[in-house]
Amino acid sequence: MLPFILGVVIVALGLAVSIALHEVGHLVPAKLFGVKVTQYMIGFGPTIFSKRRGETEYGLKAIPLGGYISMIGMFPPHKGEKVREGGTGFFQTLVQEGRTDSGPVTSALDDSIDAREAEKGGYFGRMAADARAASAETITEGDEHRAFYLLPVWKRIIIMFGGPFMNLVIAVVLFAVLLMGFGTAQASTTVGSVSACVLPATSERQTCESTDAPSPAAAAGLLPGDRLVSIDGEPVTSWDASTAVIRESSGRDLVVVVERDGSEQTLTVTPLPAERYVYDDAGKNVLDADGKPETATYGFVGIGPASELVPQPASAVLPAVGENIAGVAHIIINLPERMVGIAQAAFGTGERDPNGPISVVGVGRVAGEIASIDTIPLQSKAASLIGLIASLNIALFVFNLVPLLPLDGGHIAGALWEAIRRGFAKLAGRRDPGPVDIAKLMPLTFAVVIILGGMSLLLVYADIVKPINIFG
Repeated sequence: MLPFILGVVIVALGLAVSIALHEVGHLVPAKLFGVKVTQYMIGFGPTIFSKRRGETEYGLKAIPLGGYISMIGMFPPHKGEKVREGGTGFFQTLVQEGRTDSGPVTSALDDSIDAREAEKGGYFGRMAADARAASAETITEGDEHRAFYLLPVWKRIIIMFGGPFMNLVIAVVLFAVLLMGFGTAQASTTVGSVSACVLPATSERQTCESTDAPSPAAAAGLLPGDRLVSIDGEPVTSWDASTAVIRESSGRDLVVVVERDGSEQTLTVTPLPAERYVYDDAGKNVLDADGKPETATYGFVGIGPASELVPQPASAVLPAVGENIAGVAHIIINLPERMVGIAQAAFGTGERDPNGPISVVGVGRVAGEIASIDTIPLQSKAASLIGLIASLNIALFVFNLVPLLPLDGGHIAGALWEAIRRGFAKLAGRRDPGPVDIAKLMPLTFAVVIILGGMSLLLVYADIVKPINIFG
């Protein structure tokens, strides 16, 4: 139980640090560009600890499943707002026509415009108006020029992209440690397993019986742990090379030199002809004219390789990151279909897709199971946990770039649309249309939050009642 808990704690800490650094990716450029940041929080719910440094409150909340920074003026005022004389933008600063006791800058004109818009738009209009009002209330006297929406488009994009970019950097660093420091599992020249008998590929049995002939490897005395030195006088440089010789030597005696317990031993192995399925370069069965899997006769001795971690060059890091990004993107694109399958598995008799999405509960369970395995060395456990945290950061990177509010990608999409709209207006010689009123997207944002919340609850439930079994 202790190793299981340790694995869960390690991944939970890795996720918390990843979230904290994600928010740092937003915080640093926001402060560099002069935006007033009032809060930097890790987690949600009641505040456990907080400390104010300068104008920003830094804290930790009870539910460490996310984080946020609070920037003033996230939404622009409604179109028609008066601007301060001498301003350089269409909505450069709010006109201080009125101020409440709590200090937010408001505008009587804007209030009336929002009221009319809310009345005209009904419930959805009120949601947009409330979002603008809440944004305006964050702007205190003297900070009117430090609102987020007043920044040039490129600065807003940098701020919002900073969080996902930080997750990408973390993933690249962790994959570099994983691939260059630990390496990837590859077949070694050491025998990892020896078959006790010979079973044809078409056999439905997976265990040997007393009437089955022993495998050539077992008959010759090969043992797990033997390192292949040479076959028929040719040095063995890779497992694939030894396999190629064996497959082409059916019925012929092979002199095999192995290293066992520090000394070399010479054995004679005679590969038997065995029927095996034919696979293409993609690892799929080759089918005959009738649509049945093709088989062929190859030399067989009944040995399997032991795997070893082989460090990879630096050039392997970015391609590995790219493959993971593509894999996560594919999952997100097909998320509706996958969620249907998860629901069928959770509430029915279906099985979970081992390559499908899982919740933080599922990730913790996988981490605990990895840490609890007694048959793999500590180095492999560490590599697996590092890979799990790296993959989590890839997921955070891709998911946060989905162009929907309240995700970072939604703010980036709004800024890009504003740049396009202003660019076309400038080319056409028309008046600057000003910032995009993304507050109008609050109904969609609300729907996205509900959908994401529902999917998260479904994933958590499925990971509890029908967890993914990645270890067979």
